[in-house]
Amino acid sequence: MKTFKKMYIEITSVCNLACSFCPPTSRKANIIKLDAFNNILDQIKDHTKYIYLHVKGEPLLHPRVDQLLDAAHAKGFKVNITTNGTLITKNRHKLLGKPALRQMNFSLHSFDGHEGSTNREQYLTTILNFAKEAAEQGVIISFRLWNLQRENATNEDIRRNQETLEILEKEFNLHYKIEEKVVPGSGIKIADRIYINQDHEFQWPSLLAPEDDGKGFCHALRSQAAILVDGTVVPCCLDGEGVINLGNINKTSFSEIVEGERANALYDGFTRREAVEEMCRKCGYRQRFGV
Repeated sequence: MKTFKKMYIEITSVCNLACSFCPPTSRKANIIKLDAFNNILDQIKDHTKYIYLHVKGEPLLHPRVDQLLDAAHAKGFKVNITTNGTLITKNRHKLLGKPALRQMNFSLHSFDGHEGSTNREQYLTTILNFAKEAAEQGVIISFRLWNLQRENATNEDIRRNQETLEILEKEFNLHYKIEEKVVPGSGIKIADRIYINQDHEFQWPSLLAPEDDGKGFCHALRSQAAILVDGTVVPCCLDGEGVINLGNINKTSFSEIVEGERANALYDGFTRREAVEEMCRKCGYRQRFGV
């Protein structure tokens, strides 16, 4: 039986922002119902203990996210949530004190990625207020700035990040500049249970992208898998359109799906350091793991 370090469960395909780095989904707007969520948990319980409520969409748009956390706790799961942070004040009472909640990831690059963003300090203040209280309750907090430019970064790009980092430095009384300490792709601890992670912006894989030689490795179906809001199982959290449709848990059990012919072909391919799926051959993220 395949086991995974983490499983992504998309609880809504809808987002309240339109960020430049995140292509909109062409899938039907949807939100998971509690009974469907419980069905997923029952099907994956022998495959993982850690779930991430994210693929596409903004998870805090789910009106019953507190009930989803309670259901996860009842079945023995620990939960990570990745959010743009804009709805954190509205949802703080649904998150704080929930024993299932292990980690909150805040995509701070969403502020600059969304054209309508206006007040950086207010945006960060609401997130920081929540983060401090959650960390005191044992929740891990990760602030993400995944918007570093590999080349041709403009002065405006640099200035925007510096404004965010300066607010964090002041809030946590840091005696150093974060940008002097952090290394792209890894995080640094800025307070108890609170971290910041900077990384280069990545491109979501697309069938319209150029294809490479297909050499390389990926952790898809090895350490992770994902389930979209309609029950479609995909090999990783970057297949936001369900291109590599391995099956649907509403028709076939999750255990059967991840041991199916297409799933095993993908898994065995990466064992040989070979991408057998077209989408995988067009995914730049795979190149991070070398050949």
